[in-house]
Amino acid sequence: MTTPTRLAERVVLVGVGLKSEARSIESSLSELRRLAETAGAVVAGETRQALGRYHPGTLIGEGKIAEVAETARALRAATVIFDAELSPAQQKSLEKLTGAKIIDRTRLILDIFAKRARTAEGRLQVELAQLSYLLPRLTGAWRAFSQQVGGIGTRGPGERKIEYERRHIQNRITHLKEELEKIKGRRLVQRQRRLGVPVPMVAIIGYTNVGKSTLLNALLGSADPRHVYADDKLFATLDATTRRIRLPDGSRIVATDTVGFIQRLPTTLVAAFRSTLEEAALADCLLIVSDATAQDSAAQDRAVDEVLDDLGAGEVARVRVFNKADLLSQEERRGLALAYPGRPLISAETGSGLKAALEAVVEKLSAKWLLRELELPHAASRLSAAIYASAQVIGTAHHGTKVRYRLRVTAENWERLRSIGAREHLLH
Repeated sequence: MTTPTRLAERVVLVGVGLKSEARSIESSLSELRRLAETAGAVVAGETRQALGRYHPGTLIGEGKIAEVAETARALRAATVIFDAELSPAQQKSLEKLTGAKIIDRTRLILDIFAKRARTAEGRLQVELAQLSYLLPRLTGAWRAFSQQVGGIGTRGPGERKIEYERRHIQNRITHLKEELEKIKGRRLVQRQRRLGVPVPMVAIIGYTNVGKSTLLNALLGSADPRHVYADDKLFATLDATTRRIRLPDGSRIVATDTVGFIQRLPTTLVAAFRSTLEEAALADCLLIVSDATAQDSAAQDRAVDEVLDDLGAGEVARVRVFNKADLLSQEERRGLALAYPGRPLISAETGSGLKAALEAVVEKLSAKWLLRELELPHAASRLSAAIYASAQVIGTAHHGTKVRYRLRVTAENWERLRSIGAREHLLH
């Protein structure tokens, strides 16, 4: 006997924005459509409105509300999703006027994150974001129970109910923050250990579903058993994953695949995932991946840059690449090359262009991680140990009683090694 499948929820999408930003309404609505489909909904219809100003009580005007209500009824859609962040009062008013369940962009993204979180840290972060979103909306949800009509003796069970719910959520938020602080402490220890390892750190950054995880797997190689989960879905992976990668010059990097960004990433999620996203601020170089097939790549670049600036990663060296080049025609490739000169076109799926991208990373890293050579006697064990402890040895060559080291090393560690060598009369 087969288990009956749950029918997908039918939804109507509402794109909304100011007339001054009318061009972005369509691209944002297109993204909302993909988000809704990722959440498992069937998009039955959509509408849009450019406003001179937002209506404080309902976001959109009365005429548009009536149109949305009629569209939802005609299409048998019980849910309406707004491409905006609604206040609790706006959500309540819209539900009353349309007779439909109203969801905003933030709630939709939180729902997707809840489905995608795999690790304990990811689940805690998502729950914290959900509760932070829910807490100010309790008044709207329980308004009917909390009406006061007089003074002493008129307090009913409604107020106790809403206060109980609020205290319960606040206590849970406090607990979640404490648990995440413990995880953050462990992550800090892991980061300190990584910082002590003489290997450059590169964070793979980009919009959601641009192929970051596929790129990391391509850099690892098809035979490597350390592949990470990758799928053609928005927010397929939420958890930072770190792997060691070999570069064309023989050196290695520590590459971290991070959570994807979107336009107007909810502030609750940025706050909840800050410890994970901070990998970008600690990196020596950011490998920023864009979708070569996207119609609004410039808007996606801006969304990524805004989050990076907010995280304090604005000054970190960057290499930008276009992925999914295998899906472009020759004419489209030429167009991108003219519009974005010097930005490598790659395909994580086929492997084309990866060498050029890695060479660009090497060039950026060279400003901090210097390529140097040292020739020492075999007997110089102290300096040899210091080299392996503070530099990345790319290769060695033996010549009689001497060994030549080829290495990548920071300027500070290079001066320290030279100082040790000079003291032991090994370097002049």
